[in-house]
Amino acid sequence: MKKIVLTGGGTAGHVTPNIALLPALREAGYEVYYIGSYNGIEKSLIEAENIPYYGIATGKFRRYFDWKNLSDPFRVLKGIGEARKIIRKIDPDILFSKGGFVAVPVVLAANKCHVPVIIHESDMTPGLANRICLKYARKICCNFPETLSHVPEGTGVVTGTPIRDELKKGSAAKGFAFTGLDSNKPVILVMGGSQGAVRVNNCVRAALPELLKKYQVVHLCGKGHLDESLKDTEGYRQYEYIREELPDLYAMCSLMISRAGANAICEISTLAIPNLLIPLGSDASRGDQILNARSFEKQGFSMVLEESGLTEKALVDKVNQLYENRDQYISAMKHSQHTDSIDVIMKLIREYTRQ
Repeated sequence: MKKIVLTGGGTAGHVTPNIALLPALREAGYEVYYIGSYNGIEKSLIEAENIPYYGIATGKFRRYFDWKNLSDPFRVLKGIGEARKIIRKIDPDILFSKGGFVAVPVVLAANKCHVPVIIHESDMTPGLANRICLKYARKICCNFPETLSHVPEGTGVVTGTPIRDELKKGSAAKGFAFTGLDSNKPVILVMGGSQGAVRVNNCVRAALPELLKKYQVVHLCGKGHLDESLKDTEGYRQYEYIREELPDLYAMCSLMISRAGANAICEISTLAIPNLLIPLGSDASRGDQILNARSFEKQGFSMVLEESGLTEKALVDKVNQLYENRDQYISAMKHSQHTDSIDVIMKLIREYTRQ
């Protein structure tokens, strides 16, 4: 049986695509192992999947001054040594890295042990951790065509991001039953995200009098962001967070309003849901969401409303325009390379697995 080591962590977005690959890896006969940090979010997520998990020392790569910048390089060196011991013990045939600072020691150790490496880069331009790892990869899976110019020539492949198969199996009827909304009136699903949710939440709520004339709104507003004054508003449902019922909410909605995190928008495009993206501004991030959103707009997958232009009227106008032209967005997404990302990535994994 072939063996594969998965790595990636620091945020859920560096873990969930690995989890999405698990059924296909098992079906293909791979024995799966995971290397991450000692106690990062990846540990609990992976152990819940009954995958053997190994923790190593990790250090974060920062662009700003922090005293930890002096000690973390030594933690990375320690992590490389620990990862080498684990990789020699497992003796894998390939490594798949989803990125994040957790992955750096693992990729460097795999290279030292002559294990083929495949990397996945979610954003249009690689983050610092992946930039360190790129030269050690046989192939680099990308979400955006524009990323190909930022990776070593001949290594990039546009694959999209793997998404969990259960997200594709939602039931609109169950979604309407769960929310108690009218199945004969279109639904907007709003996902503000964990970062910068307040600005989107406030604008959506301010626009409700206009939006609810034509649509219903299901609002995933983030922990601590419920507005009790709106709890009895007809046609409006708000939740801090939804997990089990999320596939059903996806299936029931006609449109989505979302931030432009790479994993989120790849889920949306794979499910072919017409969407309005409101990217997190460059004042609150390295600007990757703006680049992500503009790429999806250029490919015909999304409409974009940047924060600098976010007003109630602009939001309502964009939503109405999106709804009127929803069929063309659905068609573009259904013909994109994101629809079969797991199949494409699995072909690369099989191709570069040691024989």
